Parts: sequence; structure tokens; C-alpha cells
Amino acid sequence: MKLIYPAIFYADENSNGYTVEVPDLPGCVTEGDSLEEALEMGVDAASGWILDELEEGRVAPPASSPLELKPEEGGFVSLLTLDIDSYAEKYGDKAVRKNLTIPAWLNTFAESRHINFSDVLQNSLKALYRKEQGV
Repeated sequence: MKLIYPAIFYADENSNGYTVEVPDLPGCVTEGDSLEEALEMGVDAASGWILDELEEGRVAPPASSPLELKPEEGGFVSLLTLDIDSYAEKYGDKAVRKNLTIPAWLNTFAESRHINFSDVLQNSLKALYRKEQGV
């Protein structure tokens, strides 16, 4: 799933750094020592914020139009592109235990082939998720 959120960048008067705020994600603020690093940190912070929401069973909030944002003096708006699937593969570690029931014959079949039930379920659900998300 790819998401785009507007962010407001403010230059640090005492360095080459920038502070980054993502208004649609309350409390999502970060900074970098350069514009490039600030952009990377903004993507990382916003991706982490969204991943936490998804892992808690909530949905990602809708993104505002960048035209609606009015930065304070010296600030500017830029867009952050978030690849949540890629971020989740790298940093997502919250696991939820699920108990399931299958027919005995299917269990025998799978065990005789050393099939990992958790992997099969995860891969099937990920494929369904990607299909529904159009990824």
C-alpha cells in the first residue's frame, strides 16, 4: 500500500537542518541535518506512525490536500510518499496469535509435507490484501 501525505518543512535558523511536521498524523514530528535527511526522516516517521495504527487495527487517516496547509513563515509544504508494505516487512514485528481448526485429513496431508501453517496463512492473507489494495 502506498500513501501520500503532505508535510510542512521548517528550516533551522542555526544550521542546515529542517524540522518536519505531518499535520494529518498527530504528534508526527521529526528533523534532519539536511533537507535530504529531513525528507527521509519524515518518510520514516510517518510510515512508523501509520504502521502502528494498522497493527492496532485502525485505519490510516485521510491525507489533506497540500493546498489546504498554510505553513508559518519560512515553512514550505512537500509530499511524503510512504510504501507501507515495504516498511512493514522491514520493521513490523507485532504478531497476533490465531487459533484455527482444519479437517484432520488436511492436517495429516500438510504435516506429512512439513508445511508451515503460519507461513501458508500469512502468505495467503498478504496476497489477498495486496489484491484488494491493487498493489
